[in-house]
Amino acid sequence: MAAKILIAFYSRTGTVERLARAIAEGAESQGAEVRLRRARELVGHDIMSSVPGWKESAEAMNARYSEPTLEDATWADGIAFGTPTRFGSVASELKAYIDGMGGLWAKGALNGKAGAAFTGSVTPHGGNESTVISMYNPMAHLGLIIVPTGYADAAMFKGAGSPYGPSVVSGNPPSGPTPDELDVARFQGRRLAKVADVLRALNG
Repeated sequence: MAAKILIAFYSRTGTVERLARAIAEGAESQGAEVRLRRARELVGHDIMSSVPGWKESAEAMNARYSEPTLEDATWADGIAFGTPTRFGSVASELKAYIDGMGGLWAKGALNGKAGAAFTGSVTPHGGNESTVISMYNPMAHLGLIIVPTGYADAAMFKGAGSPYGPSVVSGNPPSGPTPDELDVARFQGRRLAKVADVLRALNG
């Protein structure tokens, strides 16, 4: 039986969504079953409507992806969390989903599963590395075995992503991810699926 991978992400413009889809492609190339889930906004339509394109983009993505649930997390053998940078840390929309996992933490329901993270920023020094590392903290508390990209694939030597996880520097207006950034994301999907498969066997 192939590994089951949950990719839970928040994306406002679609940039992080494209990384998520590339990770899914990588995982699926290893035979994994993938669930792509988009975290929902925490603000009302009045605020979203004040930012050009936000409401329309959110509605389009919400039509494509269900909201992540606790059942998705318990179903999965591996979880990849994706978020745009927010002052060098995780977006509140995704953090709200993670913060809702207290019951799973108390039961040890995610212990021994594989975990990974990916992100995107507008500028080269927008906080990509610190954002991925900030997601390592809750993953450790939840008992996930953290799976970084490392420098374990040729894609990592093209100046895209980081050894901590896939990332994109999109520019403003967004123009990414680049082909190299997508290659890193696909590698992360393959790596996560392989590790999740091994951990699933070890966990029985």
